[in-house]
Amino acid sequence: MTIAACDAADRDALAAVLAAIPAAHPLTGVVHAAGILDDGVLTSLTPAQVDSVLRPKADAAWHLHELTRDADLGMFVLFSSSAAVLGGPGQANYAAANAFLDALAQHRRAQGLPGLSVAWGLWAHASAMTGHLDATDLTRLRRSGMSPLSDADGLDLFSAALGADQALLVAVDLDVAALRGSLGAGPVPPLLRQLVGAPARRPRRPSVRARRTGRR
Repeated sequence: MTIAACDAADRDALAAVLAAIPAAHPLTGVVHAAGILDDGVLTSLTPAQVDSVLRPKADAAWHLHELTRDADLGMFVLFSSSAAVLGGPGQANYAAANAFLDALAQHRRAQGLPGLSVAWGLWAHASAMTGHLDATDLTRLRRSGMSPLSDADGLDLFSAALGADQALLVAVDLDVAALRGSLGAGPVPPLLRQLVGAPARRPRRPSVRARRTGRR
C-alpha cells in the first residue's frame, strides 16, 4: 500500500499524485473526506474564514472531479455534512462548503459519472474537527434529536449508501422522541417538521383592554 500526502486544494500537487498512480493499478475510486471548521456568526464571518473552509471542501473536490473525469471510476464519494441540509448555528461557511459537495455529486451524475454525497451527522469518535465538543455540547445535540453515530453504525450506513442509487443521502442517528421533546426550545429544521408535527398551540387567553375616559 502506498500513502501519498498532498494538498488536494493545490491542483498541480494533486495532479502530480494522480499521475504517479501506476497503469498496472489504475485509480478505480475516489473518497473525498477533507474538511476543517472555522465557525462564526454569519454577520461576523471574514473572507479568510470563508476561504479556509471552502478550500479543502469545494476547491479540492472540484480538482478531483476535473482530474479524474476521464478515469474509469467505480465510485466518487464526497463526505458532506448534515449542516448543509439541516443547518448548523454558527456554521454558515461550513454549510455552504458542504452544499457545494452535494451539488457536485448531482452535477457528476447528470454527466453520466459516478457521484454520491453523504451528509453525515456527528460521529461519536472524536476527531480533529469534533474533539473540542464538551459534555454540554453533546447534551445539546442529543436534545435536538441528533445522537452521535458509533463507528459500526457509520460504516454500516456508508455501505448502505454505496448501494443506493442516489446523489445525496443524509446519514444521521435521529432520535425523533428527543426532537419532539425539544419543541418550543428552539426552531426545528424545516425538513424535520413533518416528523415531529406542529407544536401544540396554547389556548388564547381573553385580553382585557382598559379604556380611559375623561372630559375635554
